[in-house]
Amino acid sequence: MSVAALDINITKISKSRINEVDPANIQFGKVYSDHMLVACYENGAWQQAEIKPYGDLSLSPATTFMHYGQAIFEGIKAYKDPQGNPIIFRPYDNWKRFNRSAERMAMPAVPEELFIDGLRQLIDLDRNWIPTSEDTSLYIRPFMLAVDEFIGVRPAEKFMFIIITSPAGPYYNKPVSIYVHDEYVRAFPGGIGFTKAAGNYGMSMYPTQKVKEMGYDQILWTDGFEHKYVQEIGTMNVFFVLGDKVVTPDIAQDTILEGVTRDSVITLLREKGVTVEERPLSIDEIEAAYKAGQLKEAFGTGTAASIAPIYALTYRDDKMELPPLTEWENANWLKKELADIRYGRKTDTHNWLVRI
Repeated sequence: MSVAALDINITKISKSRINEVDPANIQFGKVYSDHMLVACYENGAWQQAEIKPYGDLSLSPATTFMHYGQAIFEGIKAYKDPQGNPIIFRPYDNWKRFNRSAERMAMPAVPEELFIDGLRQLIDLDRNWIPTSEDTSLYIRPFMLAVDEFIGVRPAEKFMFIIITSPAGPYYNKPVSIYVHDEYVRAFPGGIGFTKAAGNYGMSMYPTQKVKEMGYDQILWTDGFEHKYVQEIGTMNVFFVLGDKVVTPDIAQDTILEGVTRDSVITLLREKGVTVEERPLSIDEIEAAYKAGQLKEAFGTGTAASIAPIYALTYRDDKMELPPLTEWENANWLKKELADIRYGRKTDTHNWLVRI
């Protein structure tokens, strides 16, 4: 798939900051690459995009998104293949999801050529920022903000689309401990749970802070009506291996993010011959499987998290500890299979990779 080259004004940085990165200690979201892409929407149209040195934004205190939360984002990763060529994993899927978020938040769609070709030109310019060691990548953060200078509750008319990038190590560097919440609620049918809107993450900060104080890494959210059907973890979708099948919550009610890594995992498992069920899944069923010795694996999936093993789930006073990772067949295979595809070590039979 290709698009016409987008005309972008490019201003290069005078001196790269790449020496700020310690290749042996790349932390997630700490250092940002030399350049960023910026495009503004006004008078009903997108204006010419520019790539310029990464830097602060100058905005009015009355800027809309600061007051009413009209802000969305995406997460994508770029890698280098064995020959040192940059490759981006499934950016077209992120572009489509970005525009689904934009529609729900009353924001303008970002054209394919702006999102995809803008992304390609930015990555090409900052290709030296893509780390090459295992479990590292260049994390790509496209986002859009409502930037009217107006304090009043109405959809904005001016927007800013920006892409920044950051060399990244693993989001989780060890298996995680999860608390299953049945008090606070992340999403209801008819809400914005399926979007990557800033507010979805802002509302999770207080409950997540509380569970971290209790010694857990993240929350597994449950539904807002019965508080028993699991949905997603704060930073990722979730999968459970129950006996000889893999089960993940379905996305039919628009309360769960339609993860790109989630879809990749489902595709790869089914091609391998594994039974994957997308359906409502209650914490009661998970507990019953655990007591019967049938809860074999539990793992999260996401762009940032990749494949994140869960070593324990706690629901109320019931702690469910998973078998040792050495016994996990699916998560371990998936992690290697996805890494081989993303780093270009294996033939891309799904057309998931976009090469620079």
